[in-house]
Amino acid sequence: MRFDMAKADDAAGQEPVINGKTGTPAARGAAPKKAWEGRFTGGPDALAERFTASIGFDQRLAEVDIQGSIAHAEMLGRCGIISLEDAASIGRGLQGLLEDVLQGSVEWDLSAEDIHMNVERKLYERIGEAAGRLHTARSRNDQVATDTRLWLRSQLDTIEGEIRRLQETLLALSEEHFGAILPGYTHTQHAQPILLAHHLLGYFWMLERDRERAAECRARVNILPLGAGAMAGTPHPIDREFVARKLGFDSVSPNSMDAVSDRDFVIETISHASILMMHLSRLCNELVLWQSREFSFIMMDDSMTTGSSIMPQKKNPDVAELVRGKTGRVYGDLMAVLTVMKGLPLTYNSDMQEDKERLFDAIDTERACLAVTDRLLRTTHFRTDRMESAISGDYSTATDLADLLVRKGKPFREAHAIVGQLVHQAEVSGKSLEELSVEELAAISPLLGEDARECLQPRASVAARQSQGGTAPDSVSEQIRLARERLSGG
Repeated sequence: MRFDMAKADDAAGQEPVINGKTGTPAARGAAPKKAWEGRFTGGPDALAERFTASIGFDQRLAEVDIQGSIAHAEMLGRCGIISLEDAASIGRGLQGLLEDVLQGSVEWDLSAEDIHMNVERKLYERIGEAAGRLHTARSRNDQVATDTRLWLRSQLDTIEGEIRRLQETLLALSEEHFGAILPGYTHTQHAQPILLAHHLLGYFWMLERDRERAAECRARVNILPLGAGAMAGTPHPIDREFVARKLGFDSVSPNSMDAVSDRDFVIETISHASILMMHLSRLCNELVLWQSREFSFIMMDDSMTTGSSIMPQKKNPDVAELVRGKTGRVYGDLMAVLTVMKGLPLTYNSDMQEDKERLFDAIDTERACLAVTDRLLRTTHFRTDRMESAISGDYSTATDLADLLVRKGKPFREAHAIVGQLVHQAEVSGKSLEELSVEELAAISPLLGEDARECLQPRASVAARQSQGGTAPDSVSEQIRLARERLSGG
């Protein structure tokens, strides 16, 4: 699908000529060049026409625009607003146009401004005068709001499935590497040993919230604005509930002014996309770090990395870096729409045309990043031996020693101070906590004996954290069960 800008330049500024005569096409039963041309004596400036046209991007709404028009035409016929014959003719013409659109055989015309008027013009070419009755009892204002909601509803359904697929990958990796341990970090410093499965599941639950937000967005998207007219409703006896049922909307908008001026659903969806992108960025940032030689926790597949133009040895994590970078792009989309909307009076203003490209870009970017992150994880080799060796000598089981003293009656603050002294002593002597003898432990506190040496082992530390949501194997197994249950809708 494409539009012909040169054709628009040639036509702009000329008074329409029909059968050798000048005058408005609408007055002569032909497709109007502009929906509003009756008020004007001349055509638009070519530069202004290019500047105001939206067909270059809103042609993506063609399918849903036609679907909405089919339902609207059927309603007009059922309600006696137009004849049943005209309604049927319009429906057949639109169905044929939809088939051509799906086959990619339709060319769009810039001079028709937007997708709505392009569809109407194509319909004129197919069925003639009856096409002029399609726009009865509606405005482009409520039409574009309906189109956007229909398109976005489908996208959110797809995104929910794409998030679910990434969650399934994280679950599969958690089960595959269930016994693997690695350092857990706070402030990017070794904190406490954890299961790799526990770490990966942290991202599962982030994505679960993203999935919930997508569903919540969809519920607010699925409200029909069609029937609001330009902003005050319509005097025609329309049946909005019928159209809502035909198009699968849950309800109709209760206020015609809000219906055409509301873009909260666009902002909310891009906000959801921004939060999801932040989560993907955090995950990819960790993968970038883990791929580095200093960590060497993973090895990304060659197919998901690139080389250097000058350094032959390089294996760059470009895919993960680009996901991280594209997060800023989606944030920009959100700020753009928020800024467009912040000062607009009720109701519709042409400023709102700017929401489409930002919405399309945010959704496209979100979906691409979900897909490539899933592929990246599926093809990455996790070096679990390196992860476990990184814990050795890192003092990350010190809290376990403090907890042991608490179980023996010491207040935690006092236990914390005792273990802090022990860590300092070990560092000065160049030893790890695990290397300290029973005598060295007892010299700091007589409560520390052989059991202290046992609790300092990384795997013992992991196994001890059996609280709900903790990193102990039993707790993580339960977490995996809950995750599976959540994905199955239980």
